[in-house]
Amino acid sequence: MNCFYHPASPAVGVCKYCQRGLCSECAAVVDDVIACRHRHEDEVHKLEQLAARNLFQSKRVASGYMRNAIFYGLVGVVFAGFGLWQLKWLGLQAVMFIMLGVFLLYAAGANYFEGRKHK
Repeated sequence: MNCFYHPASPAVGVCKYCQRGLCSECAAVVDDVIACRHRHEDEVHKLEQLAARNLFQSKRVASGYMRNAIFYGLVGVVFAGFGLWQLKWLGLQAVMFIMLGVFLLYAAGANYFEGRKHK
């Protein structure tokens, strides 16, 4: 591959913004990636900042899923336990508590596994 701006020179890398081959004269290193010198340096810097911000947000999302998993798990255990405890006296209402508890335990598991994807 040759440089887009100097066809006689071999390319040493590709601009992250425009994907064109660049020689050592045309290449500028911005945040550990290559960009067109005096053309795309600002755009590549903004792309790198966006990627870093997205990684940070991903970790925050994971903690939210884990917090929800703990809450749903605790409330699910309380509802299911109350339903089992009161099954003899409440009948169908106790079955509804048990079903709600099982659903909340399922939601806790789903949140836990979704949160693990974002670590």
